Amino acid sequence: MEEVPQAASETVEAVDGVHLTQLAVGERMSAQQVHIEPGAVVPEHSHEHEQIGFVVRGACTFCIGDEEFVISSGDSYVIPSDEPHRVENRTDEPMTGIDVFSPPRANPDWRD
Repeated sequence: MEEVPQAASETVEAVDGVHLTQLAVGERMSAQQVHIEPGAVVPEHSHEHEQIGFVVRGACTFCIGDEEFVISSGDSYVIPSDEPHRVENRTDEPMTGIDVFSPPRANPDWRD
């Protein structure tokens, strides 16, 4: 087992109001914490990784094609690999969640 202390994880503001923290990275998956401030937007993007997530608190809106999905505290989601998606926090409260990626997203471009 490998322990990853919270103090060892750096938080990066990937875009205005969107804070990402790389958590554990294994051979087949990785995890990150996401914190999205009210009004912040994660621009449309895609990646080879299948992404599953869980909203710990708050809510966000995923925009995929012409569809919108409001994901609230306690909800989880799955985004297939290579699926273009955008995320918005349209609420007055911050959103915090956990994302898991497979294959692992060990060196995401937001860290640069």
